[in-house]
Amino acid sequence: MPDSPLIVDYLDSLVLGPSGEFRVALALPRSGALGLARPAALAASLLAAEEINDAGGVRGRRLTVTLVDAGQSPAGSARELGRLVDAGSVDAVVGFHTSDVHRALEPVASGRVPYVFAAPHEGGSRLPGVGLIGPDPRRQLAAPVRSLVDAGLRSWALVGNDYIWPQAVHRMATRLVREAGGVVRGSTLVPLGEVDGERLVDWLGGIRVDVVLLSLVGRDLAHFNRAFAGSRLLGKVVRVSGSLDEVGLLEVGGDGSGELYAAMDWYVGDSADGFAARYAARWGAAAPQLGVYARGCYDALHSVSSAARAGGLSAIRPGAGLPPLPARPSRLACADGLDLVPVASV
Repeated sequence: MPDSPLIVDYLDSLVLGPSGEFRVALALPRSGALGLARPAALAASLLAAEEINDAGGVRGRRLTVTLVDAGQSPAGSARELGRLVDAGSVDAVVGFHTSDVHRALEPVASGRVPYVFAAPHEGGSRLPGVGLIGPDPRRQLAAPVRSLVDAGLRSWALVGNDYIWPQAVHRMATRLVREAGGVVRGSTLVPLGEVDGERLVDWLGGIRVDVVLLSLVGRDLAHFNRAFAGSRLLGKVVRVSGSLDEVGLLEVGGDGSGELYAAMDWYVGDSADGFAARYAARWGAAAPQLGVYARGCYDALHSVSSAARAGGLSAIRPGAGLPPLPARPSRLACADGLDLVPVASV
């Protein structure tokens, strides 16, 4: 974890209470399936904080962050954040985590401090003061599903973790595949942390499909991809994921099949706004691998800062109303265009 004076210890924040600084609760998973994306998310968040402070802070207040472990159970994550909010120790909340945690944090923050969720989400309504900057399932999947079905890949299976986001992905994917003229031959949901890659691969082999849509997350997705890479299905079944970023690809050592697709923004190489270059310059050759969750946290902090400058933090409204974000990078693997390109390596 980067060592930075911009990080205020959790217990110090509780004791200090309200501060002259603009303090943000940075809700990142320290453990669990998405814990592998935390180092880059923290590094990108600190880069954003430095940029904001170099530009004068948040209405003249120096921005600092206090870490909240959003890799706990939803209730545990909500209790940890709630202590900070109750003490008046934080002015905003940003972060990425699974959507079951997100839904538990919503009522803790709503009406008290703005909260920007920086990951793909399940859609639907949000409580007041909650902002979303990630895509919903339709935005992620509509174009990739149409492209692949039009290419003749008509028979699909759906594999995900068993919580609110993959459940929503499966509902939307079933609709999109049918609308495109394909068919979903099987669907399964597995509890977080309990993925048996070999068993899932055997199940896929038994139902004979052209494509498997993966809404497994983090290490669960990595477990599946490792098992798949050593199976007889490699080269026969296309994989598409709405949660695979460069960090997840690095976890499995890359992929040379040409048949693994990511319905995510991609940051290999530099981006149109120079974000990847700034990140590399700040943290050096040993920087944690950059990915979409890290970029989301960077954008979320800039969103909060921009909202405060533009019209106060009330400008952050449920699901809409965020100020314009920095230009997004070009994508090698994209969700909202027809140029879906297979993932090769990091």
